[in-house]
Amino acid sequence: MKNIFKTTTLAVVTIFSLSSCNDALDIIQDGELPAELTFQTTADLDRYLNGAVYSNVDNSNEIFLSGQFTDELGMGPQNSELQLSAHQFYLDVTNSYASGIWIGNYGTINRVNRLLDGAKRITPTAAQQASYNDIVAQGRLIRAFSYFTLLSYFSTDVKSNSALGVMVFDNVPVVDEVRPRVVNSEVFSVIDADIAFAEANLTSNSNYYRITKNFLNAFKARYYLYRGMYPQAKAAAEAVLTGSGLTLTPATPVPTGLAFGNSAHASLNALATTNSYKKLWVDTAQGEIIFALNRPSTPVAGWGNIASLFSTNTSSSSGSTLYDMGRKTYNLLSAVNGDIRRFAFLDHTSTVSANYATIPDYRVKDVLIIDKYAGKTSQPLRNDLKVFRLSEMYFILAECAVEANDFTTAATRIKSVRDARNYLAAATLPVYTSKAQAYTDILLERRKELYLEGHRYLDLKRLGAIAGVAIDRDPTDDLKTIPVTIPIDDYRMKSLPIPRQETQGNPTIQQNPGY
Repeated sequence: MKNIFKTTTLAVVTIFSLSSCNDALDIIQDGELPAELTFQTTADLDRYLNGAVYSNVDNSNEIFLSGQFTDELGMGPQNSELQLSAHQFYLDVTNSYASGIWIGNYGTINRVNRLLDGAKRITPTAAQQASYNDIVAQGRLIRAFSYFTLLSYFSTDVKSNSALGVMVFDNVPVVDEVRPRVVNSEVFSVIDADIAFAEANLTSNSNYYRITKNFLNAFKARYYLYRGMYPQAKAAAEAVLTGSGLTLTPATPVPTGLAFGNSAHASLNALATTNSYKKLWVDTAQGEIIFALNRPSTPVAGWGNIASLFSTNTSSSSGSTLYDMGRKTYNLLSAVNGDIRRFAFLDHTSTVSANYATIPDYRVKDVLIIDKYAGKTSQPLRNDLKVFRLSEMYFILAECAVEANDFTTAATRIKSVRDARNYLAAATLPVYTSKAQAYTDILLERRKELYLEGHRYLDLKRLGAIAGVAIDRDPTDDLKTIPVTIPIDDYRMKSLPIPRQETQGNPTIQQNPGY
């Protein structure tokens, strides 16, 4: 862990602002405050929670790696082909996005541990106790979420207590401290303890940019689902549906004469759109968002712009497209008349060719420009990062119903999402007669609805084998000279590689199979 924790040294410039500067964290700074001076009041804890913890939580590495490695992205016309390793299924210990997931989440864990260490130095007054407990609870739940994210990507079997997991740090380590990976059950114990503390101490809060009870229940639903604890996942997801006050965001209203690429489509894509679903993506309304990472227009050092992963300048034909939407994903969105996602996720300046499969210059004549992250005013590539949405809770409840052999309820949950996303008509209730069939349809809807939100790799890892589904690219997403899929049981679909930075600095670490 030497390399990881060198990058998270506590600097006074970071603590006492609502922003963070990664450069300031790379080395020990002159004038750095020791913990006993940094944390003296509950207000100090809250400033650190906002300035050093929340502002550094990020899931853009997960979004891009999942999109590039699976079937969510195709090569855009301005792609130089210099950074296509994961898109060509070359995934090894040098992959910067896999390393970003590892290092980023351990950086968050370290910051939370600093918060908890500082909290031990403070004795709150009776009037401050609830606020103090709430701050600690928010931090601990962020830590639990980070550990869960690490397990999801780096454990070969997150359902197994005995499978090899990740490293556990419940303290602020010294610079050269190293630790081995432990089995999942030891990591689960830390996560479960953090969840229990949060359940007892989180206060009511409706701010969806903060850790709230809605976040707690949504996190529990995903956490228990991935572990195969279906009754617990069901209870948590139902708590979100009944207690959050949120409903699935409707696909209406739509501009008159809406058709792909026309002026009505341009109106729907605009930042001033009145469409309820698109407003969710241009950050002008909460809609069904349970929790998002706030990325306001005011620049903050260290923050990337999520859409810059796909386009250089803007999400339009003049924006220098590096990656566009995977062709099969577009075909799926176009297959259902009235699906708002076809218009909400694609820019109206896209070039759509009916002959895309046969034209030799498909990269410049069939360009499906991603507009799911359309940007903000004065920041055309920046958007909030949506971590939990209500539609995912419906999918979780569908999976829980499948595991209970209640195929009708599973079908009803999927239909609810499809109904909300269609501005013309209700969807037909699907009919499932087997788990494999049900999971195939659930994966289909998750692929469309959760597009580029960081789920696809984990969804295939979890459900691909039982559904008989693997990475499903169109040949035009690539150079037509490389494979468009790999077997679902390939080692690269079981886990990501432990990054080279870790294996070189930590002789106790064990690499995942195949790497």
